[in-house]
Amino acid sequence: MKGISVSPGVVVGAAYCIHEIFVNPETRKLEPNEVLPELQRYENARKSTANDLQAMRQKVAAQVGQQEAAIFQTHQSILRDPAFTAKIRHYIVEQRLTSAAALERVLADYSLLFTKTKDDYLRQRLDDVRDVIIRLSSYLSEVLRPVEHAEHGPLIIVADELLPSHVVTLGNREVAGIVTQSGGQTSHAAILARSRGIPAVAGVRNILKQVKNGDTLVIDGREGDILINPDPETEKAYRKLEREFFHLKDHLAENRDAVAITADGVLLDLLANINNPADAAAATAMGASGVGLYRTEYLFLSHHDVPDEEEQYATYKKVIAASPQRRVTIRTLDLGGDKTTPYLGSKKEANPFMGWRSIRLSFEHPEFFAAQLRAILRAAAGKGVRVQIMFPMITTLEEVRKVRSLLLKAQRKLHDEGKPYEPVPLGIMIEVPAAAVCIDNLLEVVDFVSIGSNDLVQYLMAADRDNPRVSHLCQPLSPAVLRVLQGIIAVCNQANKPVTLCGEMAGAPRAFLLLLGMGLRSFSMSPAFIPTIKELAAKVTIEQARESLLHALRLKTTSAVQKHMGDFVASIAPDLKLLDTG
Repeated sequence: MKGISVSPGVVVGAAYCIHEIFVNPETRKLEPNEVLPELQRYENARKSTANDLQAMRQKVAAQVGQQEAAIFQTHQSILRDPAFTAKIRHYIVEQRLTSAAALERVLADYSLLFTKTKDDYLRQRLDDVRDVIIRLSSYLSEVLRPVEHAEHGPLIIVADELLPSHVVTLGNREVAGIVTQSGGQTSHAAILARSRGIPAVAGVRNILKQVKNGDTLVIDGREGDILINPDPETEKAYRKLEREFFHLKDHLAENRDAVAITADGVLLDLLANINNPADAAAATAMGASGVGLYRTEYLFLSHHDVPDEEEQYATYKKVIAASPQRRVTIRTLDLGGDKTTPYLGSKKEANPFMGWRSIRLSFEHPEFFAAQLRAILRAAAGKGVRVQIMFPMITTLEEVRKVRSLLLKAQRKLHDEGKPYEPVPLGIMIEVPAAAVCIDNLLEVVDFVSIGSNDLVQYLMAADRDNPRVSHLCQPLSPAVLRVLQGIIAVCNQANKPVTLCGEMAGAPRAFLLLLGMGLRSFSMSPAFIPTIKELAAKVTIEQARESLLHALRLKTTSAVQKHMGDFVASIAPDLKLLDTG
């Protein structure tokens, strides 16, 4: 089967399938003497869920607002609904199903009912029913802990999409690879795979219908190929490639203490993209010089409710302490689009990636936003700490002035309260074409710039990067993308304004060489890619990179650029072929 290559390498392993909610549906029928205890077990789960929802409602109302807390009132109404409870009790008593199996049946009933209606409002209520059932299920089964109880040994996770809630359940399990039906190069699954340095392929349609637990899978992350139960000779060939892949990774890891420098002696800054303190520690282990992008939204996505200022402060301190040289660029919340929580960014929109998300969402909740700014400023205090703050999805000069004003207001309040804090450099993400076009105006009011190539590419190409039908258009080596990036980097360098690229391009060998030729000297990537890029940098001169860029800019198609750069990588670093993707 064919998909989108999102993390390079070759691996062979046993499939472990994560289905939408009920990972291991319970089929056992209850004995007559088990019915009453099972009803009590459901009642206990219902009470625990009710307590969760009430606590969430109060906390969100206090920290965000009553309107945002209303979603939990809706969930409470569903949980108390007599018809909802009666359905579950019916399946337990009359059909002797376990509570978890009864919930699965009830969800199927509501799904059938709601999909028949033409009322959009009612159809959207199915999401609320699903959320309530997931909460109940977490108290009744291992639904939210599928991987912990899988067979021992390395696994290849197969899912529709790997959500942040799934990621938490992975823990320290040995995951050898990831395959998803949906998503693309910048989905949650892709980011997780790259941070762990494991092969992954996304956008493999209907693979959950073709694969069952225990099947032997081959992931070829270079080409986006998936093989299911290959014949012995094919499996043997891929196991040989797998051994070469792991040997190459081990060899590259040995350069963790080496300086990042080109063949002609130009120093580079190789930073890491991280989601949590564990990623920060991995960045140190991989030889990063700092953290160029700390995605704070993953704290919110994986939190059981909403983290307050003190919880955020404690987490940011842990990240800083674990980061290389205690050097961190912290990005404020980038929620919305494909990353939503029940209390922020969950409103239905026709085009969520271009709607109410990211900095726009933060502006609408100034007190909530202020808590994050205060937590960052407080965490920045301390000897030897080098923290910068970065704002996502900036579009206009007015927005930059507004965030600067809010940051100064947060500083004044901390000063008045006598709480230690540290003023920090202010930077912006360039990911909206409007900001890229007017970069010269924005540079006047910021301390640094970071290019978010993931979103910039999808906005330039007018194609959802996580939609397999159009993801072929979201190509970072597109001639249009290269021209825009060259312009941004040139303007920043002329203004002596620090510029970093923190999208996935930074860790891709072909794109890295082009960016190097454009004059970029600071790159932020998944920690696992740092040894590869350090090795590649040591094999190329700036002049070679410039010549390759000039040739690429004369080419008129993405495929021509990909081939040209693939040949260039192969000519200077043939030993890195297992880690090079188109």
